Amino acid sequence: MLNATRIFLKVVEQGSFSRAASVLTMAPSSVARAIDGLEQELAATLFERSTRQLKLTHAGQQFYRQAQPWVEQADELRLSVRAEHSAVAGRLKISVFEAFGQQQLASKIPLFLQQHPNIQIDIEHENRLLNLFEDDVDVAIRIGRPADSGLKAITLMSNDTHIVAAPDYWQRHGLPDSPDALSAHNCLLLNRGRQLSYWHFRRGSEHQRIAVSGNLSSRGGMPLLTAALAGLGVVQLSQWATAEAVANGALQPCLSDWHSSLQAGSSGQVYAVYRASTYPNPLVRAFIDFLKQMF
Repeated sequence: MLNATRIFLKVVEQGSFSRAASVLTMAPSSVARAIDGLEQELAATLFERSTRQLKLTHAGQQFYRQAQPWVEQADELRLSVRAEHSAVAGRLKISVFEAFGQQQLASKIPLFLQQHPNIQIDIEHENRLLNLFEDDVDVAIRIGRPADSGLKAITLMSNDTHIVAAPDYWQRHGLPDSPDALSAHNCLLLNRGRQLSYWHFRRGSEHQRIAVSGNLSSRGGMPLLTAALAGLGVVQLSQWATAEAVANGALQPCLSDWHSSLQAGSSGQVYAVYRASTYPNPLVRAFIDFLKQMF
């Protein structure tokens, strides 16, 4: 029935038995027999046949709507099962925002490629939010769970932030003793809408939204981190992004009794996002499984 259904779909697509037969490199009589057999199995007439045109009956329209996803799922299942019994191979396109790509992902990619020598990875450092479908991205690492029902996501880590600056900056300008004191400092800002204008703070039931400004903004965190290390100003960055610099004393946190965030509520989580499918691409599945182990 599956093969006959493929022939049925091709007849609908081509608009005639003869054109479908030509595309399928089959005899027109073989196409006609396949459709006759399908109609007998379904106990329904699928086409209104006339000398002028070929039209779907009501039953044919209903079957067409359901047949397309069924054949696609069958193809995906066949590829999935075949992949289970052969080496995973092919090209995998990954989009990741710059700071996470450089600080968290880059050091782990060699291990993945050692485990899967037949996979080729194409990494794009992109701070812009890409559309996985339009931009042909297999896996995107981003902050925030996607609202699109056509996407799936796994959590990699928390994206809690804190306020840091170089020790010599604090010596020159003084440590702030409250969030609103940051208004007097040169704040290095992520250029993402309202994050360019306000930082948010929470302590228990107390919430503050502080207007901040400075002489440097960027869509990505790496230029801001570099500037902060050079003593240019104060920055709010993810704790995972500044962990090494804080540990070696190159950056010093402040206002540790407050929970900071780049938007009201929290700064979210870091997710690996991929396209939803009943039978996922085996390359994507291999990489997602790897990320689960690493994070």
